[in-house]
Amino acid sequence: MLVLLPPSEGKRAPEAGAPVDLTALAFAHALGARRAKALAALVKLAGGNRKRALRHLGLPLGLSAEVDRDAALLTAPAAPAADIYTGVLFQHLDLATLSPTALVRAREQVLVASALWGVVALEDRIPAYRLSIGARLPALTRSGLAAWWRPALTKALPDEPGQLTVDLRSGGYAAAWRPKQATLVEVKASTAEGKPISHMAKAVRGTVARRLLQARSAATEPVDVARAAEGDGVGRVALHEPTRPGGAWTVEVIAA
Repeated sequence: MLVLLPPSEGKRAPEAGAPVDLTALAFAHALGARRAKALAALVKLAGGNRKRALRHLGLPLGLSAEVDRDAALLTAPAAPAADIYTGVLFQHLDLATLSPTALVRAREQVLVASALWGVVALEDRIPAYRLSIGARLPALTRSGLAAWWRPALTKALPDEPGQLTVDLRSGGYAAAWRPKQATLVEVKASTAEGKPISHMAKAVRGTVARRLLQARSAATEPVDVARAAEGDGVGRVALHEPTRPGGAWTVEVIAA
């Protein structure tokens, strides 16, 4: 099983520690060169004209401190990604309280998507940064970050028949890579009328990831993901088959 998580906008900046070592991150051979280019482009953008940087990063003036943080990424302290990301999904995943067995699974089977790093494993040491998949790095690409990362991620990430890939990413990050051979399962949350519920989806996806990691036996089928979504009174769960060959199964949590 492979579990793909989105990053969170909220991040906890380490107070001390060595800076990021690109050679020590997961998939360093396949993604290292692209990570170095993305990092250099972001630092260059953040260290230049402030208004231009805010515009390309999609940030309001009130978040100027995020630009300063990005400008200092080459020397900023790094910490495990599990400690950096702090958003709703990660709060519900609650890595710190996983059982020892589940924590081993998480380290082996969970990857976090990133506009800056491509993907990172939970133990990869990274600094706190601000770069969304919808941001623009003019020195790097004009085609968008999802398209820019896609060739490298396609070569790097595991994709085999019989493999279960649970995709808990948002749409922008999912556009950067989708498996072609593995069984893909997406998790969504909606109202009874079929309208998506963004905040609820983050909480549900964090809970599903936690239950899959805590399960007595590893999930192997889409129905296992649907069962992990059930409970806690959030509503009913529906499992939808792919609408086209090679498409994704969908676990839909319909709010009560």
